[in-house]
Amino acid sequence: MTDETPTPRPASERHVPVLLERCLDLLEPGITSAIEAQGGAVVIDATLGMGGHTEALLTRHPQLHVIGLDRDTQALAMAGERLAGFGPRFHPVHTVYDRIPEALEETGFQRVDGVLFDLGVSSFQLDEPERGFAYSYDAPLDMRMDSTTGMTAADVVNEYSLDELTRVLREWGEERHARRIARAITERRDTTAFTRTGDLVDVILAAYPAGSTGGHPAKRTFQALRVEVNDELHVLRTAIPAAMDALVIGGRLVAMSYQSLEDRIVKRAIVERSRSTAPVGLPVEPEESKPRFRVISQGTERATEAEIAANSRAASARLRAAERVREDLPGAGRDNAGTTHQARTKQSKHRRTA
Repeated sequence: MTDETPTPRPASERHVPVLLERCLDLLEPGITSAIEAQGGAVVIDATLGMGGHTEALLTRHPQLHVIGLDRDTQALAMAGERLAGFGPRFHPVHTVYDRIPEALEETGFQRVDGVLFDLGVSSFQLDEPERGFAYSYDAPLDMRMDSTTGMTAADVVNEYSLDELTRVLREWGEERHARRIARAITERRDTTAFTRTGDLVDVILAAYPAGSTGGHPAKRTFQALRVEVNDELHVLRTAIPAAMDALVIGGRLVAMSYQSLEDRIVKRAIVERSRSTAPVGLPVEPEESKPRFRVISQGTERATEAEIAANSRAASARLRAAERVREDLPGAGRDNAGTTHQARTKQSKHRRTA
């Protein structure tokens, strides 16, 4: 652990987009189809970060508009500066990515031709010690992606019960020593409350069994606390269906996850809408039973060895993608956000309202 603060660099130098070319290639058919048909296209970058993927999309497609979502005001400011040259084609929105319907309404669009998710903690959040995401720096125990609101990681470790802490570490971090670490945390806080990441790392290191493997002992605990503080997995369960609802026919969803819990949620949502719901053996498949999407990724796609060598954070990336092939039928049901699919489905192909 170090107390030294990295020297700030421009967003373009601090962020190397993961699986960039593959993401661009997967999104391209939906974008080009819309441009050819209507003279323009719209993509949502649901996890804007420092804007690397959005910059590449806007550069490749001069007739494209991108709606960039991020709950992190610092990220929005940096991305806004980086993308200022694209003028009105970039639409930043300060929001959590499960609020896609609201973001569309705010920016004046109805439907989109692509949605991109690059999940997990972003590069700049890890590189900013004062944000408290990294166990390699001593910093305030915060971990909020939106530093303007909500509980902090310090609130979790100081206020959750032993059982609650154990659950968080076991479920969100898949930490096999969850109970042992949670007990060490509660014993320490009985005398001194946690305020710094360094103090928490010291307690985890002391509690961890000698000779354990699997990377740094604090890795899974920090992941679990970050997920809990930002409600990441509950948000994702709503966000993926909302993104799929927003796509026009031919529009594509591309999602990159960095841990198994995220990947399972993405996979489940895609599989659910990419298979027939008709009973086996039915002679004619009813229209309402036909799949609304088709899987277009080759299983779970991973970064190449060359990309991992150039960008170590690509090592854990798992990419999945799907394309809408049919509209949802009227009365098809409700998504996880409680809004009917039909309520957000318009007869026109998209687009921006007058």
